[in-house]
Amino acid sequence: MTDDGSRALTSIGELEAQTLSAAIGRRSVLRAAAALAAAGVVGPAVLSGRADATASTANVSDQRFKVLQPGLGKTRGTYLRATPQTVTWGELPNRSSTPAAVVQSGGILTLDGVSHEGVLEDQGKDPIAYFGSKGVPRGQVLDDAIDIAANKAHTGPGPHVVTGPVAVVGAEVGDVLKVETLDLALRVPYGVISNRHGKGALPGEYPEQFEGVLEDQPFFNQGGNISVFAQVQRKGGTQRGVLPGRVPVSYPLSPFMGLIGVARDTSVMVDSVPPTDAGGNLDINALVVGSALYLPVHVPGAMFFSGDPHMAQGDGEVALTAMEGSLRATFRLTVIKPGGRAPSVAFDYPFAETSEHWIPIGLSDPDGPEGGAQVKTLDEAMKTAVRNALAFLTRDMGMEGAIAYAYLSAAADFVVSQVVDRTTGIHGLIRKADFDDH
Repeated sequence: MTDDGSRALTSIGELEAQTLSAAIGRRSVLRAAAALAAAGVVGPAVLSGRADATASTANVSDQRFKVLQPGLGKTRGTYLRATPQTVTWGELPNRSSTPAAVVQSGGILTLDGVSHEGVLEDQGKDPIAYFGSKGVPRGQVLDDAIDIAANKAHTGPGPHVVTGPVAVVGAEVGDVLKVETLDLALRVPYGVISNRHGKGALPGEYPEQFEGVLEDQPFFNQGGNISVFAQVQRKGGTQRGVLPGRVPVSYPLSPFMGLIGVARDTSVMVDSVPPTDAGGNLDINALVVGSALYLPVHVPGAMFFSGDPHMAQGDGEVALTAMEGSLRATFRLTVIKPGGRAPSVAFDYPFAETSEHWIPIGLSDPDGPEGGAQVKTLDEAMKTAVRNALAFLTRDMGMEGAIAYAYLSAAADFVVSQVVDRTTGIHGLIRKADFDDH
């Protein structure tokens, strides 16, 4: 047991078998036990502060950057590495998935997120060669990215490398899983922003308009897709992304996990691209350190997962991807029972908050492509975000409906989360400070 109350799993016997069986079923427990030996799950006893001294360092624009290779650096709670056994590629866990780790409710989980950029087929599926062509030394290429590219089948239609799932003891259908983001550490000092054929905000226009004009440039991949390599540099005490090109440009980093979710109640393959009512690829850039995401639980144990690490993203994510770069994420996972301290909306639909805002979420197609025809319109996402905002203000805050609607029009912002994941997303920003007297 760690000092934060979570367990490091070296064998399934370290958990209370009765409690775990109630949460995820005896058969799943036995499957989990068989899988843990290959799962790459280690606890904080394996990782001490001494490991920091052995982490790779390399000179990056005159700044020394400590690369977080798997198993190196400080972690909290249960630590889950990204290995071919603990990740899915292109698809999400479902009700039939075997947990790669188990945590108690309220426990802390640290997981390694691996970016799909640099391991995809149009980039050669060889991170050493791809990043080496950008001037990245071997010591700054992640060992787990290399292992996954070489030894994990890309089985789903999406691009994402997804770490998990993680079963949460006591989580039952009808509960809410509260996911608090406690820490997000850059694992490497670089990222990639991509635009691929048929995708992005302007499919059919870009990257096609660059063909024949810029094809000799190093950011063209196989098949004419574009991936722009961005360095991380420290300027004025902050980390910034720096782009190549004729015009010098940089921007502040604001890391978050683009993909945070729980398993859907289905045995069919779940595409990693469209977000759903179980979360997933929400791409909400407000989900930084200090945020909380509330997710309705659809299967016993919740089966939490995360991936698609972002170093920076503008609202809309218009080219297709954010500045994609591998992160180490630390979460607190807490089960909230009906009637507990969670927004009422969250028992049916994802809902988020930060220290400054409540964040109602709207998706154009919350039941995903397996639920029927794919709905892409922002109009539908906007209507749902406003409905969820009204439900929160009237049910949880006690406002009259007419006053709540007026407040949203006068004072709340509704922001395009992303337009590139087939299911589009809009999220609201309701200032907590406006309710200081509540």
